[in-house]
Amino acid sequence: MTHRDHLTPTSSGFFVSQEAPIHTDHPIPTPTAPAPDILRCAYMELVVTDLAASREFYVDVLDLVVTEEDEHTVYLRSMEEFIHHNLVLRQGPVAAVAAFSYRVRTPEDLDAAVAFYTELGCRVERRTEGFTKGIGDSVRVTDPLGFPYEFFYDVEHVERLAWRYDLYTPGALVRLDHFNQVTPDVPRAVKFMQDLGFRVTEDIQDEDGTVYAAWMRRKPTVHDTAMTGGDGPRMHHVAFSTHEKHNILAICDKLGALRRSDAIERGPGRHGVSNAFYLYLRDPDGHRIEIYTQDYYTGDPDNPVVTWDVHDNQRRDWWGNPVVPSWYTEASLVLDLDGNPQPVVARTDESEMAVTIGADGFSYTRRGDEQHGFKLGNTL
Repeated sequence: MTHRDHLTPTSSGFFVSQEAPIHTDHPIPTPTAPAPDILRCAYMELVVTDLAASREFYVDVLDLVVTEEDEHTVYLRSMEEFIHHNLVLRQGPVAAVAAFSYRVRTPEDLDAAVAFYTELGCRVERRTEGFTKGIGDSVRVTDPLGFPYEFFYDVEHVERLAWRYDLYTPGALVRLDHFNQVTPDVPRAVKFMQDLGFRVTEDIQDEDGTVYAAWMRRKPTVHDTAMTGGDGPRMHHVAFSTHEKHNILAICDKLGALRRSDAIERGPGRHGVSNAFYLYLRDPDGHRIEIYTQDYYTGDPDNPVVTWDVHDNQRRDWWGNPVVPSWYTEASLVLDLDGNPQPVVARTDESEMAVTIGADGFSYTRRGDEQHGFKLGNTL
């Protein structure tokens, strides 16, 4: 009997259950202090090595809006945002992520964050004036997984540009959608995020129950963050939404017209996981940016958890196109609270790329298939 014999596949080829079928033998202790009530992923602080080149990429190519800037930092937001920023670009010596930042429901949730992480023995720093412009009282921590997290409530409001159609471009980015984190032990990370109040929406497993990735949410979408199995802690990508898939195609056309097509790492395509239309780009420092649209609502308390077979070549791309190896192996460093890169720990569980030889090219589309077809992976 295999790990999934009690589950029945749906007509779309995946499995569903009411609870995330993920177990860890090495859990992080659950604090007795209640977790802060997180609303949504709110912004990421990126350290970049060439601020001018990064500004040109995010502003002139991707059309994010400059809220404020100085010689060391650029604060950017998407068209529908009303808080000060969704992305901070800060000049620094090493390209890395300084903060995965979340907004919480009340000012008192900052006290809860301090108590929650202090009980875990994590380093915690609080600044009433905030760590970045436009954000007030904030708590930053190095979490037990090695990631730099921030929590805040107070924020400077700016104009929401949703009605400024004169400013919209064909590829307008309208919202920050999610983060994606690389960690060696996905079940351990999932258990900790569940203690923090996150719920699993989708995951990728094999017949033995090895978990290769999991998607978790606070807002009622597929995810606010995902945990991807690999050497970590690292940042896999930060994702911005467009309204429709034609906006993503327009971004591809613009990159081609600017002779910047080498910024496209993967896509456009449609994911099996999340059902979203996607495009992956690399910025001048190699930070990965996903452009994302058309996932689905997950806000009901009995929202089914979707489990994908790691050998199903439609899980990562619904059309069965292979995943480029860099997408599995490359990611951004993350910093501790002193600004030093965190050491990267190797994953010891099997890697998703290794079990789907040539990225996704040797996977099956339907269990029992013996013919592999003509996909690129078959020639690698």
